[in-house]
Amino acid sequence: MRNNITSLLMVSFLLLVSCQTKKFKIEQSAYANATQIPTTVPTVVTEIVTDTTDYENATYYLVIADTSQVYAKLHKKMFSLTNQLHQPIDTMGRYYNKEKNSIVLPDDADDELYAGGYYPRRFPSKTLSLDYLNFYNDKAGEKTIALLAGIYESQTSADSALVHLKKIEHKAFTLKTKMYIRCMH
Repeated sequence: MRNNITSLLMVSFLLLVSCQTKKFKIEQSAYANATQIPTTVPTVVTEIVTDTTDYENATYYLVIADTSQVYAKLHKKMFSLTNQLHQPIDTMGRYYNKEKNSIVLPDDADDELYAGGYYPRRFPSKTLSLDYLNFYNDKAGEKTIALLAGIYESQTSADSALVHLKKIEHKAFTLKTKMYIRCMH
């Protein structure tokens, strides 16, 4: 792709240079007997279009059953919902560490960078989990926990899941978010 763009720019440049040179020579000969020769050469404006695709972020739609700053409350509700919805729980190995007052991966987790710290759910999934809401919405409080009932690629899918969830959990809502999807190292 990059070679094609480079080749296209090179050919365009050569055409522009050859066109400008001929035009200038014509202007010079037209003014050969004049007392003043024009001091400006006609300019050609080219537009280079760049790819604006964002390969680092994706727009996702979260279905959130409830939020709280009390982990135990949402943890209990998550197990109740898994039985009612027949929807699996995926903690990604995380748990609530009372000493750190935080949802964390185990200290001996495979990923040494995030071992003992929080690592967010970042990809589409129809599983239940507990995550910090401020990762998905910067207006949320730092310690606000969200009981996620899924991350969806389309608003239609999220809205459909929400309709089903609202029969059980009336406070449920969806949240559109732009999420970083590249490597977090």
